[in-house]
Amino acid sequence: MGKIFCLMGKSACGKDTIYKQILSEKSLPLKTLIPYTTRPIRDGEQNGVEYYFLSDEEQQSLERQGKIIELRAYHTVHGLWKYFTVNDHQLDLANNDYLIIGTLESYTKLQEYFGTEYLVPLYIDLEPGERLQRALNRERMQTEPKYAELCRRFLADEADFSDKNLAQAKISNIFINHEFKQCAANIIAYIKEQL
Repeated sequence: MGKIFCLMGKSACGKDTIYKQILSEKSLPLKTLIPYTTRPIRDGEQNGVEYYFLSDEEQQSLERQGKIIELRAYHTVHGLWKYFTVNDHQLDLANNDYLIIGTLESYTKLQEYFGTEYLVPLYIDLEPGERLQRALNRERMQTEPKYAELCRRFLADEADFSDKNLAQAKISNIFINHEFKQCAANIIAYIKEQL
């Protein structure tokens, strides 16, 4: 059976960049498990790359069909945004290993669904001031910056990824993203050890 490598960390810690670097590593036979969301697409994102972007009605249809593995809903300053994992055409654990970006909550729910032996956590951390600056720089580049949502998410991530919550999820191997290339190399080496 394959494994699901769950890349997670607080917003603006570098997950998306490291995710792309891991996938570009030709020696790793990882498939993507792209999550779904009902939030609006950001400038520079593509449907089916970072996320599958669905309407609330499409999400509810998948839920009625029993295809949603895990779902998280966030009350943002712009309304209710949902993020979820779907048991869909992407998933074949009998033959493949996967890389997914998620949260601590999604990681825990995926463990409950698949079993702990199939989930491997990859937690990325970054000094809070640097993370906040990166988030601000990224938001400034949006056509319509959402600064209030940036602040809400920053504070929510501090609580969601607390030391207590990480300990409860039994996540102790932390990758610090002070320098992108070194952090990505460390994660790639770790994945190779696990395969």
